Amino acid sequence: MGSTLTTELPLGAAADARCAHCGLEATAGDARRVDGATYCCAGCETAASIIKQSGLGGFYALPERRASRVAPSGRSYAEFDHEAFHAAHVRALPDGLCEVQFYLEGVHCASCVWLVERVPMIVPGAVRAELDVTRAVARLAWDPQAVSLSALARALDQLGYRPHAFRGHRADEARKAEERAMLTRIGVAGAIAGNVMTIALALYSGIFSGMEREFERYFRWLSWILVTPALVWPGRTFFTSAFQALKNKRLHMDVPIALALALGYVQGAINTLRDGGPIYFDAVGTLIFLLLVGRYLQHRAQRSAADSAALLGALSPATARVVDGDAVKEVPSEAVLPGMTLDVRPGDTLAADGTVTRGTSSLDLALLTGESRPVRVGEGEKVFAGTVNLSAPLRVYVEEAGITSRLGRLLRDVEEGSRERPPVVLLADRIAGYFIAVVLVLAAITATLWWNRDVYFAIDNAIALLVVTCPCALAIATPLAFTVAVGRAAGRGILVKGAHSLETLTGRGTIFLDKTGTLTEGRMQLEAYDGPTELRGAILGLEQHSRHPVAAAFAQAWAEVAPREVAEYDETLGGGLRGRVDGRELTIGRPEWVLARSERVAERLQAAPPLDARLTPVLIAVDGEVVARAGFGDPLRSTAKAMVGELQAHGWEVRLLSGDAPQVVQAVAAALGIPAEQAEGGASPERKREAITAARAHGTVVMVGDGVNDAAAIAAATVGIAVRGGAEASMAAADVYLARRGVASLGELFAGARRTTSVIQRNMAVALGYNAISVAMAMMGILDPLFAAVLMPLGSVTVILATWRATTFPKGAA
Repeated sequence: MGSTLTTELPLGAAADARCAHCGLEATAGDARRVDGATYCCAGCETAASIIKQSGLGGFYALPERRASRVAPSGRSYAEFDHEAFHAAHVRALPDGLCEVQFYLEGVHCASCVWLVERVPMIVPGAVRAELDVTRAVARLAWDPQAVSLSALARALDQLGYRPHAFRGHRADEARKAEERAMLTRIGVAGAIAGNVMTIALALYSGIFSGMEREFERYFRWLSWILVTPALVWPGRTFFTSAFQALKNKRLHMDVPIALALALGYVQGAINTLRDGGPIYFDAVGTLIFLLLVGRYLQHRAQRSAADSAALLGALSPATARVVDGDAVKEVPSEAVLPGMTLDVRPGDTLAADGTVTRGTSSLDLALLTGESRPVRVGEGEKVFAGTVNLSAPLRVYVEEAGITSRLGRLLRDVEEGSRERPPVVLLADRIAGYFIAVVLVLAAITATLWWNRDVYFAIDNAIALLVVTCPCALAIATPLAFTVAVGRAAGRGILVKGAHSLETLTGRGTIFLDKTGTLTEGRMQLEAYDGPTELRGAILGLEQHSRHPVAAAFAQAWAEVAPREVAEYDETLGGGLRGRVDGRELTIGRPEWVLARSERVAERLQAAPPLDARLTPVLIAVDGEVVARAGFGDPLRSTAKAMVGELQAHGWEVRLLSGDAPQVVQAVAAALGIPAEQAEGGASPERKREAITAARAHGTVVMVGDGVNDAAAIAAATVGIAVRGGAEASMAAADVYLARRGVASLGELFAGARRTTSVIQRNMAVALGYNAISVAMAMMGILDPLFAAVLMPLGSVTVILATWRATTFPKGAA
């Protein structure tokens, strides 16, 4: 293979060039030209080299390609070769191969599918790759004797698709096995129904044009032989369910179905033996097939929320460093057990809950809670899985791991909540029970009314009534609407733990909003600076080495200022920064910390009025003299005012309940259009709970918050809502978690709840109206069992399709 010539391009040299791999502008300082092609970064160059060397240059001819830079993590993925990882995630195939599922970051479009599914052409030993682009889940098969799983993972990483263990694969396999069984039953029932209907058409044609007796007898017997397996195997589902319902002394919708199938089959068999009268085998076969199709569609709809929880879990840490004597070894997170000690380095994500036994650091809670401010932790303090260590090494004694950790419990709550049956669903079930009893009585009355005129006609009408009034549409109208809504909400970053929450949010009541992190950005923003302009570059030079929110706020406010070079740097957690810039000693931090390290304060600052009480002050000293100060505030979210107005327009009484200073809370309330008497500041956690409890005595109460001090109030509310940027305690207590930043999704939640209720009301009206018309037609004798079998599933299919097409929550990711 020939050598390649790689040239680093100077900054700005490729101003008009685009990356040959991702198509983005190659203007960054690390842009490079290789063999005449320009790349925006080393990651894109590596990915392109792998693709071309594997003979996959056709990738660049695809009409659509992902437009994002490739940023390999550089990880070895050695933990993927650990026996604990294989036990938890790898499935052995009969032919000696192994299979695993990964959640892939960076999946965007059809070109991603094209490239990922050609990984076997890139990695020798890889046998098969399939990518579900909608869920970004890849299924990979490989020969463990030829290649390691870690090598396969590194190849995906270098292509720009960082792999994570897909923790939902066991349940996914079980669901797929169940779906394969359902599809097999549908296929058998459909094949039989098609053949029996063909025979029925021949028999019906013979009524008008005549048919020889032996052919008619032959078709009758053939229909009986064909429909029997459909009743015994695919149709057994309905008889088993009906038997269990009667055994438990309750009426289930499968009771009239099983009765109609049994009556139709038995009467058809009798008429076949008698060689006269109608046979119902075509109706029986078609009914079984259409009912199974309807149930399969409903089953598919119920997968969304569980899938969302599994994909969220896939983003939690895959590995951990375990202290073993004097050594530290890296193991899969599944191998972490209570009693172990973890070595958590800066940048690591905690794999378990535990207590800090050594070290002091700050943690980023973004993955678990979305909290934007780092939290300081030290020896003896609790830390949780999913949080990221930012600044210093820690040793953590493991107390809870895996599904028993707080992150594991949260994901389990989301999945279990998707199966919760709200009051409106239970009401629909009770209505369906009474409805079935009425149907059975009406079927008996219909048979009695027509018996003296014609026995077979009476049986036909009774069977038709039982078939056409099957309460499938009525039974699925409510739960299907909730299931689809909860699944689509999860796709929009709105995790609804229980469908009852959507039902409650459709009404009116009182909604309490916390301020910090809920209505505000929950991040620091530079709002005041009093000091020399020429000092800004030195401040940025020192702050660029810190991960503190103050550093990010300085950088955002002074984006046009070039940072100066720093000769020395030191950071004191909870205090501030010290360093040497341009030969001068610079100190930045909390007022008391800076003053303790300074000799004097500039006269100009001594005479200056104090900063606004709502701002957080930071002092800057140069060579021992405090010469500048800065004030940082928490800006109001841009969508907050519109959201409050929308809630008020729909009849909700919006109140502000915050622990911040009363004057700050009143100012925020005025900006949002909330009356002063409905805004309360300085509220302790106990006071918040008292306010919620008192308001519940007068109706529905919704509490929206993000902090530990909101957890008790959220738990006490009719519906508690935790927003991203909040503490884990509030998430655990909440009925709904808004995973997207901002309050725009809060308005989307209420709007989606209202649309879901409209869908349910429409579904119920369709189901009841359909059944009322069908009962009248059957009792009047103008509906035979065949048409009843055709009409019956149409009601369920109509409800299913209407629910799927309804826009409860917008489809797709937010």
